[in-house]
Amino acid sequence: MLELAILGLLLESPMHGYELRKRLTGLLGAFRAFSYGSLYPALRRLQTDGLIAEDAGPELLVKRRAKRVYVLTPLGRERFAELVADTGPQNYTDDGFGVHLAFFSRTPAEARVRILEGRRRQVEERREGLRDAVAKANGTLDRYTRQLHQLGLESSEREVRWLNEVIAAEQAAPNPAPSHTAPNRTVKTEGEPDHG
Repeated sequence: MLELAILGLLLESPMHGYELRKRLTGLLGAFRAFSYGSLYPALRRLQTDGLIAEDAGPELLVKRRAKRVYVLTPLGRERFAELVADTGPQNYTDDGFGVHLAFFSRTPAEARVRILEGRRRQVEERREGLRDAVAKANGTLDRYTRQLHQLGLESSEREVRWLNEVIAAEQAAPNPAPSHTAPNRTVKTEGEPDHG
């Protein structure tokens, strides 16, 4: 999911690592904060794979080290389009769904509905598991554990209702093509023709 998040953010605009980290935390919430220890290896891998590149723009002449600004390559745009169209089960998990949802405006309509339906199935299964656990415990749980289960159950029920509403809205809406282009600079990869 980190790959999708990085590519999606760089689709919006070029960024340096610290800015990416801040945007990832804002996108995914403080509880999913990424460390430099996981972000920078991912950036290096994406760069090695040709999905992102360092901006070759003018360098500032300062005494401290210049920040590396990352930009999306055309290959990175293609990879982003593949990732947002993916409807596999990894996109229904708490982490996967949140990242995918953040880029739903760039996700094909059919994929959005499939991901929403998959997420709904997963949350419904979780809800039923909580109901079963509470029923089986029948008086053996202390009140705090019961309240915790109740909170989880209510949260699951609320999410299922929300998902039902979003799915209904998706199915009722016209299906414009998602935009995979953004006002962003991309860099030419070696050997790519110049069309400008």
